[in-house]
Amino acid sequence: MAGEGAVFGEDGLSGADGLSGPAGEAVEAVFREERGLLLASLVRRFGDLDLAEEVTSEAIEAALRHWPAEGVPARPGAWLLTTARRKAVDRLRRETAYAARLAVLQADAVRAEPAPPADAAGAGAGEPADERLQLFFTCAHPALAAEDRVALTLRCLAGLTTPEVARAFLVPTATMAQRIVRAKKKIREARIPFRVPGPDELPERLPGVLQVVYSVFTEGYAASSGPRLQRLDLAEEAIRLARILHRLLPAERESAGLLALLLLVHARRDARSGPGGEPVLLDAQDRARWDRAMIEEGRALVVAALTGGPAGPYGVQSAIAALHDEAADVATTDWPQIVALYDVLLTLAPSPVVAVNRAVAVAMRDGPGAGLALLDALAGEPRLRAYHPYAAARGDLLSRLGRRAAAAEAYREALELAGAEPERAALRRKLAHEEEAGRGGAGGSG
Repeated sequence: MAGEGAVFGEDGLSGADGLSGPAGEAVEAVFREERGLLLASLVRRFGDLDLAEEVTSEAIEAALRHWPAEGVPARPGAWLLTTARRKAVDRLRRETAYAARLAVLQADAVRAEPAPPADAAGAGAGEPADERLQLFFTCAHPALAAEDRVALTLRCLAGLTTPEVARAFLVPTATMAQRIVRAKKKIREARIPFRVPGPDELPERLPGVLQVVYSVFTEGYAASSGPRLQRLDLAEEAIRLARILHRLLPAERESAGLLALLLLVHARRDARSGPGGEPVLLDAQDRARWDRAMIEEGRALVVAALTGGPAGPYGVQSAIAALHDEAADVATTDWPQIVALYDVLLTLAPSPVVAVNRAVAVAMRDGPGAGLALLDALAGEPRLRAYHPYAAARGDLLSRLGRRAAAAEAYREALELAGAEPERAALRRKLAHEEEAGRGGAGGSG
């Protein structure tokens, strides 16, 4: 992923050995920053994602052969696009069903003709829509399985290789390859159109695209399993995708809200882990290590997300994150305002996870007993049975109330559910503390 060096195809940047200097840097930049646009342009022209990926690979291989000797073109992205288009046409000409294939492509192009870009993408009159936006909506189409949408978005728009996507979600490469193949097959067989939804469809379709990017960030922010608490590379890829999406949809306030949320949360990344990789909770974090430039950028986007009409879920979440980032410490955090924002969020996007977060905020405002009562009221919620932060939050509040035995039991439950080793280690320490305190007679009855 980002920072791991040039990559290409399934296993790496073929032929890159020995390539350095301006040529190597140009290939790296084009692949990481322009690959999505290149791929989107080819899919738009030829209507075939597999063909687009294959000729993109061939075009970069050609660049690796020619650029070291001939120099890097003034417009490397345009060079690659021209080369890839020629290779695609050559491939189609070699097919025995060339004429029939062109007829199908032309018919599909007519059916998939997008609405005027100024309405959907915020472009000015006469400006072409960035074709990456069309690829975003194709990769996140509701006809695809949720896990396939995330995999395809990372593969096509973030430029990750299949092995990299597999590593990101800790599954075998073969499993991830099957997901990607399945998604492409669905797009092809269901004739999913490669287009930006029109103004009447956009409110229904945009949340799915935003959710894909948010899901990528969530896995980077708190890895579901593995040796690390955070996957910074994955979180940064999500932020890069969110930036692209916001740039393509500047008039959509929820795209601003999503980017704001990711920036405001990611700004705390350096303070969230201790020297040994252990998680550091918000009240113990060294706020001097928070990224102030990222916070200021996020705060400005919060204003955009909350201006011009009722706020959306990402806008509200970004406002909550901003309140945390603006406070000097936990004690001076505006907990009443945070609870009020969670009340709004529960009306916009009701979920047990939001209810858990609200309960924790209420505990900070009104005391641990009030928060625990709200958490206990959620005990029958099926979606929380495998959600270890719920059990961990109960453990923390029970500990604050001096109910050692009950706190230890809650931490045991959280420990059984947690996947990432740093979180498991932190829970083991909390459990040991409660058991030791309980043996000392402090609230051992629970």
